[in-house]
Order: sequence, then C-alpha cells, then structure tokens
Amino acid sequence: MTTALAVPGRWTADNIPDQTGRTVVVTGANSGLGYVTARELARHGAHVILTARNADKGRAALDRLRGGLPESDVELRSLDLADLDSVHAFADALDTPVDVLINNAGVMMPPRSLTKQGFESQFGINHLGHFALTGLLMERLRAGCDPRVVTVSSTLHKNGAIRFDDLDGGHSYSPRGFYAQSKYANVLFGLELDRRLRASEVPVLSLLAHPGYSATNLQSSGPTGLLKAILKVTNRLIAQDVETGALNQLYAAASPHAQGGQFIGPDGRNEAKGHPTLVRPAESATDPETARRLWDLSEQLTGVHYDFAVRPTRPHGAPTPTASP
Repeated sequence: MTTALAVPGRWTADNIPDQTGRTVVVTGANSGLGYVTARELARHGAHVILTARNADKGRAALDRLRGGLPESDVELRSLDLADLDSVHAFADALDTPVDVLINNAGVMMPPRSLTKQGFESQFGINHLGHFALTGLLMERLRAGCDPRVVTVSSTLHKNGAIRFDDLDGGHSYSPRGFYAQSKYANVLFGLELDRRLRASEVPVLSLLAHPGYSATNLQSSGPTGLLKAILKVTNRLIAQDVETGALNQLYAAASPHAQGGQFIGPDGRNEAKGHPTLVRPAESATDPETARRLWDLSEQLTGVHYDFAVRPTRPHGAPTPTASP
C-alpha cells in the first residue's frame, strides 16, 4: 500500500479542487454518504451521475441536489447492484469516459437474503456488484483524465474473513459477520486492483476509504430487532455526522495528493471520527494470495473478466474503440 504522502492539514470539502470537465459515477447516491459525495463533487464543477436502485428515492435526491445547486451538472441513472443484469445494463448505457467511480452503495446487517443471481445479499451487493461494475467500466475509466476507483469499506473489515466454503451463509449466517466479510472483500479487492493496475501500467488509481462511525440510514434500513434499536441509540450518541464521514471518500476521489493503494479514514481514536488521514487495513487483508483467490472467484461468479492489456494512449474525450464483430 502506498503511504508516501500524508494527508495535508485538516482536509475539508472546501479543499476539493475544481472538478469541471470530470465525470463521476457515485453508487448509492440517493442518501447518506453517497448523496453528500455527489453534492460536493457537483458543487465543485463535476458532471455527477447519481445511481439509485429505487427510482422514487433517486428522483427525490436529484431534485434536492438541484434545488440546492441550480447550476449543477447532475443526472440520475438506475442501478441495482443486487442484480448483475442491471449492472450490465448500466455499464452498457454509459457512452462517455468516466474519471471517477465511487463504489459507495451498500447494505448493512440485514436478515439473510439472496440477490437475483443467488448470492448472499451483503457479499453480492457490497462486493460482487461493485466488482462487476468496475470491470465493466474499466474501458471508460481508461479513457478518463486522472481516473480513479474509490471503494468504500468499513472499520469492521478488521473483523472479517472470506468464508470460501459458505459464501451464501446457507450453513451459518450472522448479519454482523457477513457484513464484516463484505467489507473485508472490499479491501482485498481495492488493494488487488491497485496491484494489477500497477503491474500492467494502466493509468487508473484504485483507492480505499471508510467513513468511521457515521450516522447514515444503513444502520436503520438493514438491521432488525434489538440490533436496530441499539444502532439507533449509538447513531444519536456516538456517531459523527455524514458530512464529515463523506470527507474520506471525497479526499480519495478528488485530492491531487491521493495515490493508488492508499486507504483513507478518520484521524480520530480508533478511526471512528475525524478528518481524512492515511489508515492501515487489517494485515490479513493485504495478503496477495487471499486477494487472488477472491478475485478469481469473483470473476467466476459474476462472469466479468478484467482486461489489463496495454492500450495506445488517446486524448481525454476521444471515442473508446469498440471490438470488431
């Protein structure tokens, strides 16, 4: 993991440089961290593509953003990460270079359920959906300017492991354990993507970020019963606001100081609160062999195979070559 440059000063959204001319895709942008991220990048001039699974919630978020930023260049597109057909449809419909992809959407600690393709929902949405989306958009990212992939994880990745023999939780399932697994998978993926991009000299950066303990609707939309009640209380008493939590992924997406392979999280105690700084992933999440095993399995499960072959360089905005029939 690259750690050569520290995060400068007490970084805030005011430090975001001009994003005019950049196209940013933010998954799960209708609320919480995703909404704040989309709003701040739009505020600084980016063309932002908000994605949402729920059309009504997506339109409400778009109207809210445009109401606060009438001159913003934003649009809404449908994307359901629990359905790989939707992921393919979204990627196929994009016809412009992508400068930043922010893999932000997720579910947290719900009762066990399966995605359309039969994956455990947290692993399927938080990891496999984003793995597929990133691979399908790689050509668009290659055509971008200073292109970046920012994958949002959690401090709970430190409690995670990949249950290769029980990925769908059919044998034994716990909401918290499978959430930790999905966030652990995010870290394995983000670091392995960085290794593969560097080895192939593909000029796309892969970074990780986490928001610490931030008050979002994840804590209320996923958990049930006693866990939901506990999280409601801790959200009110302990969590930092979503505006501060989003700074970590904003830094990774926009700071000229950010480098591929970095993990950005809060600078406070236990990385729970604070402003962006460099943080370290769990040691086991840096293991290349585990990452390769997960990568190969993810390609097999999603049917999306990454192509890191060298391409001729072309100016930003030039059409992406299409394969011959």
